[in-house]
Amino acid sequence: MGLDMFRSLFLDQCSKVNARYEEQHVESSNRLAVLEAKWTPAMSEADLEAWKADFTSLITQLEILNDFTQTNVMASRRILEKAGAVLEQDIAREIWPEVSKLPFASLTSDELVLHKARAIWRKCTAVPVSQGTLVDAEPKTRAQRIVQPIPTVTELDLDSFPVGKVSRVWIALAEDGMGLPIRVPVMVAKGALQGPIVGITAALHGNELNGIPLIHRLFKDLDPQTLHGTLVAVPVANSPGYLLSQRGYSDGSDLNRLMPGKPNASGPQVYAYNLIQRIVRHFEYLIDLHTASRGRINSLYVRANLRDPRTARMARLQNPQIIVHNTSPGGSLRGAAMDLGIPAITVEIGDPSTFNEAYVKNALIGVTNILSQMTMLPNQETPSEYEPVVCSRSYWIFAKSGGILTVYPELATWVRAGDLIATVHNVFGDVEEEYYAPQDGVIVGKHVDPVCQTGNRILHLGVADGELQAIVDDGHM
Repeated sequence: MGLDMFRSLFLDQCSKVNARYEEQHVESSNRLAVLEAKWTPAMSEADLEAWKADFTSLITQLEILNDFTQTNVMASRRILEKAGAVLEQDIAREIWPEVSKLPFASLTSDELVLHKARAIWRKCTAVPVSQGTLVDAEPKTRAQRIVQPIPTVTELDLDSFPVGKVSRVWIALAEDGMGLPIRVPVMVAKGALQGPIVGITAALHGNELNGIPLIHRLFKDLDPQTLHGTLVAVPVANSPGYLLSQRGYSDGSDLNRLMPGKPNASGPQVYAYNLIQRIVRHFEYLIDLHTASRGRINSLYVRANLRDPRTARMARLQNPQIIVHNTSPGGSLRGAAMDLGIPAITVEIGDPSTFNEAYVKNALIGVTNILSQMTMLPNQETPSEYEPVVCSRSYWIFAKSGGILTVYPELATWVRAGDLIATVHNVFGDVEEEYYAPQDGVIVGKHVDPVCQTGNRILHLGVADGELQAIVDDGHM
C-alpha cells in the first residue's frame, strides 16, 4: 500500500469516528440543556429522584464519550507511528495536522461538557445548611471512626473467612523496634461458588501506588454472592516503604530482588520470606501491580513469560499497550511465584507517587478480563480496541556521561534505528552527548528527571523480532 492510499483510508476512518463523536456530543449537549432547564428547587421528591437518575445516566454517557475520544486519539497516533515505520516516512507529521482539525481529536469539547455537567450536578444536589444548624449544633471535637476495627493475624487462612462476603485483615510479617507487628492489609472476597484463588499485590515498591485504587475499585464493584472462587488483594505489600514514600524497604533494600526471602537473615529478607509463606503461597494465580520508578514514566505494559501459555493468555487479556516477554529477574516476586507453580504476570501502570486515572481505569478493565476468562466473574470481558505491541525482548539504554538529560520519543511510540532519542547538555548549555536508537523498537518507558548522572537509565526499548528466548531479562530494577 502506498502513502496516498493509506492517507485516504486513514482519513476516511477518522471521519467515521468523528461523525460518531459529533452525533454523541450533540445529543449529550442537548440532554444537558434539557435537564438543566428542568431542575427547580421546588421539585417533588419523586421528580427529583427521576431527575437524578437521568442526570447520572448523562454523566456516564459523557464519561464514555470522553474515553472514546481519548482511545481513538491514542490509537490514531499509534497507527501513524506504525505506518511510518513500515513506509519509512514521517507520515505522522504530515497527516496528523489534518486529523487534529476534526473535533474528536481536540480532546476538549467533550471534557468541557462533562465539566459543566458535574458543576450543575454539584449545584443542584447540594444539601442546604440552615444558619441554625451552623450556630446551634454541638461541634464535633474529634474524628469519628467509620469502620469497625480490623483484626491482625499471622497467616492467610482462607478457610476461616465467611463465604459470600468480603473480609479484611492485617497480616503481620515482622516486628519493629517496639515489638509491634509490621503488618500488610489484606482483602479477601470469598465467593459463594467454587473457583480459583487469584491474588493481586500492589505497592511492593512503596512509592508505586496505582495498584491501590485499582484494587479498591475492583472490590467496590464485586459481588461475592456471584463470585466463583476467591479473590485476595494486598493493596500495600511493602508497608515500611509505603510509609516512607520510597521504593525499597525501610533500609532501602529492594524487596523485589530478595524473593523468596530467608527465615533467618536480615529484616527485609525475613519480611520477604513471610510475605511468600504467609500470603502468596496460597494463591493459584498472581497479578503483581507496579509503576515506573522515581524519575521515570511507563506505558501501560505487562512483563510475562510468553512461552508459558497460562501467563501469555493473562498478559493478552490485560489489554496493555505493550507486552514484553520476560522470564523475570532473580529475586522477583513474579519469579518466586512461578517457582511455586503459580502463574504470575507483572503489570506496569504508569508513573510513581501519583494516581494516573486513565492508566488505572484501563488496567482495571484488564484485571476484570482475566477474572472473567477464569469464569470467576460473569462474562464481562472487554475486547481491546487495538492489538498490543508484543516484544520478544527489551532493554534499557544508559547514560555514559552526566548533565541535563532530555529524552525525545513519547511513550508507546516507535523509533527507527539511527533516530535521535536523547541529548545530555552540561550545566552551561553545551551538548555533551547525543544518543541514537540502536535498532527499531517501541518506547516502553523513559527517564524524565533532567538531572542525569553516569549510569542513569535513558530509555526502555522494546524489540518485536518475534523470537522468544527461554531466558530473557531486561535488567529491570
